[in-house]
Amino acid sequence: MSETRTPLRRRPAQRRSAERVQRMLDACAEILDEDGYDGLTTTRIAQRAEVAIGSVYQFFPDKRAVAQALALRNLELFGERVSKHLAEGTFSDWSDTVGVIIEIFVDMHRTVPGFRVLRFGDVADINLLDSGADNNAVVADRLRRMIVSNFSVSDTPELARALAIAVEAADAVFKMAFRVAPDGDPAILAEVEPLIHGYLSAYVQET
Repeated sequence: MSETRTPLRRRPAQRRSAERVQRMLDACAEILDEDGYDGLTTTRIAQRAEVAIGSVYQFFPDKRAVAQALALRNLELFGERVSKHLAEGTFSDWSDTVGVIIEIFVDMHRTVPGFRVLRFGDVADINLLDSGADNNAVVADRLRRMIVSNFSVSDTPELARALAIAVEAADAVFKMAFRVAPDGDPAILAEVEPLIHGYLSAYVQET
């Protein structure tokens, strides 16, 4: 997996510039919720964020780069929430985290602006997070590292492959659930945890 490159033309050096970039990402998220990726333009981002169009191009070359920055922000938020639960929770076994991770993803889908459309970037590009790996693979790798660092689990190629498959499977069921109902069909969402737990239990080896 290659190192994720920043979509920013340049990093904001001052707090005011950093806040302006965050306003652009917030504007991007709002437009995605309203009109999807096809309705996203740099002009609309500038108007919604109340910045000059030149300010957008100062930091981003095009709308894809803005979407990439938002997808990376989504990934960081997801990782932070999972890490926080792992640090605060009393999980005796890796399997106890499956439901928590699912709950975090579903909550972000329901509450984080733009997430239900963009999530980790597939609507724009399946390689949006990392040019050398698809978006789900990046998410799976992040989860693998968190599980290995928090539990006595062997970090094997088989584990990496199993987590990659688990993320793909969960992603497909999530898409089905949110296609059926805007907030996710509860009956379909309830199937994700036993599906993923049952599959991973054959591959996660505790040391």
